[in-house]
This record gives sequence, structure tokens and C-alpha cells, in this order.
Amino acid sequence: MRNVALEILAAAAAHPDAVALRHRRGDRWHDLTYGGLAARIDRLAAALVGLGVAPGDRVGIFSPNLPEWIVADQAAMSIRAVTVPIYATSTAGQARQIVVDSGLKVLFTGTAAERDAALEIVAECPELRWIVTMDPDLPAGSGRLCAQADLEARPADPAQAAEVDHRRRLADPDDLAAVIYTSGTTGEPKGVLLRHANFTNQYSTLDTRFRVGPQDRSLCFLPLSHAYERTWSAYVLLKGALNVILSNPRQVVTALAETRPTVMVSAPRLYEKVHAAIHARVDASPPLRRRVFRWAVGTGFRYWSAHYAGRRPGPGLRLAQAVADRLVLRRIRDAVGGPKNFFSCGGAALAREVEEFFLAAGLLVCQGYGLTETAPMLTCNAPGAFRFGTVGRPIDGVEIRIGEGGEILARGPNVTEGYWRRPGDTAAAFTGGWFHTGDIGHLDRDGFLVITDRIKDLIITSSGKNVAPQRIEAVVGKDHYIDQLAVVGDRRSAIGAIVVPAFASLLEFARERKLAFADHEELIRLPEVVDLYRRRIREQSLGLAPFEKIRRFTLVAQQFSMQAGEITPTLKVRRKVIAQKYQELIERMYRAPEPPERDTTA
Repeated sequence: MRNVALEILAAAAAHPDAVALRHRRGDRWHDLTYGGLAARIDRLAAALVGLGVAPGDRVGIFSPNLPEWIVADQAAMSIRAVTVPIYATSTAGQARQIVVDSGLKVLFTGTAAERDAALEIVAECPELRWIVTMDPDLPAGSGRLCAQADLEARPADPAQAAEVDHRRRLADPDDLAAVIYTSGTTGEPKGVLLRHANFTNQYSTLDTRFRVGPQDRSLCFLPLSHAYERTWSAYVLLKGALNVILSNPRQVVTALAETRPTVMVSAPRLYEKVHAAIHARVDASPPLRRRVFRWAVGTGFRYWSAHYAGRRPGPGLRLAQAVADRLVLRRIRDAVGGPKNFFSCGGAALAREVEEFFLAAGLLVCQGYGLTETAPMLTCNAPGAFRFGTVGRPIDGVEIRIGEGGEILARGPNVTEGYWRRPGDTAAAFTGGWFHTGDIGHLDRDGFLVITDRIKDLIITSSGKNVAPQRIEAVVGKDHYIDQLAVVGDRRSAIGAIVVPAFASLLEFARERKLAFADHEELIRLPEVVDLYRRRIREQSLGLAPFEKIRRFTLVAQQFSMQAGEITPTLKVRRKVIAQKYQELIERMYRAPEPPERDTTA
């Protein structure tokens, strides 16, 4: 493969009438065929040439997920320009930092919010010549502001079309394809250099481990600005499948039922929320239904474990699975839009209990691991080789070794050469050709990688114990009464946590017990509620070592948000931000007497 965009154009030529992109505008779904996608890419590519975009120039995209996002990305890359994605959740200040650092020439914006933020910073960015709005309903056409629809509607200019063809003939795998700024849980963002060859390694290894084709549908709801979704969505188009674009990720559960994707990628939070919601309903059901549910899940897990291990289940298990499926398991599949070719999960740890729950319903969740710097995948589980509790084996061409202190080191054709205009950071990231991931883990005897935590995220208690907070958050946070959880306790005597309740479950609990409260803030202060969370946290922590258990916690009513910088776009906790915001609450929590080790009934 020479160039990602050119390979997508070739795929479009192979089946021009198939639907490539589907997107809801208002109350209707709109389709764009592969032929229509290719035509739009070609027209916008010529228009970008007309705007003065040269090979190697940086073209920014500051927008939520839209079909226009993909058109702009592919048009820029097809003329050997470099795409610089910016998260739609970025503030004007964060966007300004990326625009200035990358030296953008053109910036595409999605909604009025991104357009207005761009107009605020354009005067400070002399290299930024054009702001192109993707929304056809927004006014454009004055000064340095124009509309993408107008650019695509311009009559073909023979000289520009000839220049597009010329650049495409010169396309090379070593061309820079993107500068993707790390969202990072610590430090300021750095621009990761990714060449077309870094991405095409991902596609070739996906071909060896998964089966995706024109018959498949994917739901794109993670930000396209993130390397995970951006790489995956390009692969979906390379395979001639249908990609459903969701602009508002909060609508994902509804979209799953409407679009019924057969393949998709997600961060753990979606799987955790579905798992928690189903268990909340089960816990509220009569004892007999709870017993049937547990039997059905256990039966389904034994059946599908045998299936994926290559063993034919016996007649008794096949009969039991058919009954379990009719009574319970098919409803779990319906909750995520029906049967799946496979799910993919990345960005953070997914609890083994959640993996096993979905497998029981015949839904394989393939965890993987990677970073923006690795385009992004380093390892993955796959239908032919998976082990729960791990993030799979290294992908083709990638080598993994464990360095000093348990740090995971990697090298391979997908690994970045470094950071944009940051030679010092680039030098620090590599030793002898090995990239330092900053993550801690180990390889098991069969070569499956187990992630422990981020080096910079490790908590060291006052007694000297090293504690991996992400593991605790995955284990305890799956409880259906918990929406979000941030573990704290560095240099403290015990592990603590800031907990955001799942208010749908908590309000039901309060109604059943006829608790009186005026608002969420008052609700979370009630002794009955505090006792409930103490008991739930204790129950979920049974498998943790004593020094890993949450001994203190504080309930808060406000969700962690990307806008406040408390979580990344893939929903990883930014621990330092949360610790700073809740510093007073944390101090008060640790000054209070530790509650006794006893069970409380609520």
C-alpha cells in the first residue's frame, strides 16, 4: 500500500454503488455510496490544491464525527498533505496550542462551536490561511472563512485536477500521513508523527486475524480524532464495509439498536455500562429470575468457551445452551444491537468478568493494546487466539520486551519515528531502537501481554506498596451503582477513591427505601447511601490484595468530563487533574476516622 487515501479510492472503484457512510441529520439517516465518497474526495482534493495546500502542509480537522470529517481527511492525504486531528471537546486554548505548534495552513471545523473557537485564534496563527466549515447551515464565504460544501461544488479546474493526479502518482509509503496529538493522562500534548507505512502495517495485520468485508457494518462513535477510531474507520472503508457515523457518542446505546453493527471498536466504558445495566435489572428481579440468569450465563460461557477452543460441545450442553439462549442470552445480544462478528476493546483495561459475561452471550470482545505512537495497535486478541485478562499477542512485525521496572518496550513497522518538532522528547522515548511505552506489564508463557498500569500513574502508599490504580478502577468500577471512579492515595496510608454514582440505579434504590432528599448532592450524603457504597465497594474488592482495597471513598455528584480535563477522549482518568480539583475533599476524607471493617445492610 502506498497511501491510505489512494487505497480507499481503489476500494471505492471496486464497488461504487455500495453504501460507504451512513449518518443521521435531524430525524433521518442519510447514505453516501462509495462512488459518491470518491467523487467528494476528488473534488475537495482539487479545491485544497486551489487553496495553496502543498505536499507536507498540515491540514487540521476540529470537529465531532461527521462524514465530512472522513472526506476532508482522505482528500488531504490523497494530495500528500498531512492531517492534524483536534478533538471537538478541546477548548479554544487547547486548539490554539495544536494549531500553532503544527503550523496549520487549513483548518476544517464541524459545528458552530469549533468554528467560533477557530475564529478566535486565527489572528494569532499567521500560517493558518483558511477556516473551512463543514456545516452547510453555517454562513461562510467572507475573509478566510469558506464552506466545505462550496469547495466541493466548485467546477473542476483542469490544472488543479492534473496536479492532484501528479501528486498521487508520487505518493510514497514514507510520506507523513498525520500528526496526532496525544491526549495523554499527564503532561502537555505532543504531536506524534505517523507515516502511511505505519498505518498500512495495521491493516495487513488485521487481515490476518479478523474477517471484515462488504457484508459488515461498523458503528463509529469513538472520536475520529483518536488514532484508534481513525485507523479502524479507514480499515472499514478499505474492506468495502458500511461505516455508520455517530456525532453524539451519548446516543450510542440507541444507535446500536437502530444500526445493528456487526463489528466495531470501543473503549471499555460501553461494555461496562451494558454489563452494569443488565445486572442492575437482574438484581431487582425476583429470586427465581436471578437464579435462571446466573444459570444461563454460566451455561453460555461453558458452551462458547468450548466452541472457541475448537471442542464440539456435547449434546447436553448444546441443549442447555439453546434453552439459555431463548430465555436470557439473546436479550443480552439485543442490548448491543444483535449478533456480532466481533467486538474490539482498547484504551483502558476491561475487567475479565465483563469479557466472560459477553462471551456467554456469544459476543467475543477482543481486547487490544497500543498507543497513539504505535498507530495504535501493538497487541490484540482475536477470534483464533485470545486469552481473557490479557491484551493479546503482538501483531505482525511487532516485537515486545519487558524492560527495567517492568516497562513494556516495543519496536516494529507501526511505531512512530518521534514527535513533531520535539527532538528531546523523541530521544527520551527510545533506547536502542526500542520505544518506551510508559506502561508496566508482563508476557505470559504463551506470549500474551498482561498490562498492569502506567508508570506515571502508579500510586506508592506511605508503607511503600506500589499500587496500580487502573486495575482497581476496572475491578470495582464495574459495579452497576458506580458510574465513574478515580483511585487516589499516593503517599497515603491507604487507597481511597472519588466515586461518581450511577444515579439511575441509586435513585431506584432511594425510591425503594423511601429516602427523602432534595437533589443529588443531598442524596449522596445520606447515611443509607454511604453505607450502600461502602458495602458495594467491599464486595467488588474481594479479589484484590489487602493493600489494593479501597479503604476510604467520597461520593461526588458531578461527572468527570473531557471539557474539564478530568478524563481523556477515551475516558481514561487524568488522576492529577482530579486530585487537584478534589484536593480539599481528599484531605477531609483522609482526616476522618477509618470506618470499621463490617458489613452493612441497606
